[in-house]
Amino acid sequence: MPRPQSDSSVEEIEMPNHAPGFATRPDYRVDLLSENRRVKVVFGGETIADSSAALRVEETGHGPVHYLPEKDVRLDLMRPTGHHTRCPYKGEASYWTIEVPAGGGSLRRSENAVWAYPTPYDEVSGLAGYYAFYTTRVDSITLT
Repeated sequence: MPRPQSDSSVEEIEMPNHAPGFATRPDYRVDLLSENRRVKVVFGGETIADSSAALRVEETGHGPVHYLPEKDVRLDLMRPTGHHTRCPYKGEASYWTIEVPAGGGSLRRSENAVWAYPTPYDEVSGLAGYYAFYTTRVDSITLT
């Protein structure tokens, strides 16, 4: 049986929330990989996040970053900030400050220590609902 001819009148379907960065750098990589190990984030003696279902993001020019699912993150210890950044490959990031009791009624804070992409670009849509932590703004991020 002959192979069907391609219909040149059919246009390629365009993603509605396409990452603009890939248009100029099609070789750029943002790989979302399942992390086999448990990831635990501690700040001020409190476990802020603890997950066996984290993602490891490997991105061109950057070291690996672990993103943890919302269900495994202590959102009650985090406050949203007005800080936002935009990545041409992942989308607009929102940030949170961690606040934990420090004794004597005071709080220990780490400003903009956490970020997430609430509406990531289609190419990395798997980041929705996941949170990442700056290694320099928490006490530890351990993998076991």
